[in-house]
Amino acid sequence: MSKKRLKRQIIKKKLFNKNRLVILNEDTFEELFSLKLNLMNVFVAITSISIVMIALTTYIIAFTPLREYIPGYASTRLKREATENAIKSDSLQKIIDENSMYLASIKKVLTGDLEHSRLSRDSIQPAEPKDLSKIDEGPSEADKKLREEVALEDKYNLFEQAKPKVNLVLFPPVKGHITDPYNSKEKHFAIDVAVAKDTPIKSIASGTVIFADWTPTNGNVIILRHNDGIMSVYKHAASLTKEQGDIVKSGEVIAMAGSTGSQSTGVYLHFELWKDGYPINPSQFIDFE
Repeated sequence: MSKKRLKRQIIKKKLFNKNRLVILNEDTFEELFSLKLNLMNVFVAITSISIVMIALTTYIIAFTPLREYIPGYASTRLKREATENAIKSDSLQKIIDENSMYLASIKKVLTGDLEHSRLSRDSIQPAEPKDLSKIDEGPSEADKKLREEVALEDKYNLFEQAKPKVNLVLFPPVKGHITDPYNSKEKHFAIDVAVAKDTPIKSIASGTVIFADWTPTNGNVIILRHNDGIMSVYKHAASLTKEQGDIVKSGEVIAMAGSTGSQSTGVYLHFELWKDGYPINPSQFIDFE
């Protein structure tokens, strides 16, 4: 008999040699439990248990929500949501930066720093400053000629019907005496209207409050944004009745007149009217007296 065959027989004998596992009572040596087994049975049992545990773990990881509790493992849904949140956060940060730049330009307008600040219609970036004193506010030659032609046509038009000449009607914010009129040459881009203290200040048109706060130079200030690129500014108010983000209607009370701010010289309303980022004369569109 060769040595290899003898060795295999010895190993086979050890694997299939029957053994008995006995559990005894230590005090009485009474046999409580016994089990006949061999090394092969033990190996098969351990292997089977291991396969079952591996299959069960794989199933839990692949098909149940318990996989999310495994350290270092994240579901596809969580990764997708994290990516979407990162994109939204980036967009929100961009909007916040743009609003901050826009509010910075608004504050420059409120403080009178018009030489270094100009709101542009196409961009919130400061546009090139423009010398308003050189602007000819009168009608051009072509405009005069067109007006004469229209006047002649309307004079002999038997079927003329009354139609509004403007698309937007502006409501007077207050009624009172104009103490300081609009003067672009002196860079006074507003109208000062003397009123009694706590006179209600009303919105000239429906719009949204984009600024409502106290400033050291102009006191309580409220700014409204309307349709067609129009923006109205009300300064030196005693108190404000609206907050930033509120939507107001035409003629709705937004503040009470007073004398606040270091530049105030009495109880009056400092009113400004802007169109597409440039100041316009409010008295051309609103009757204050």
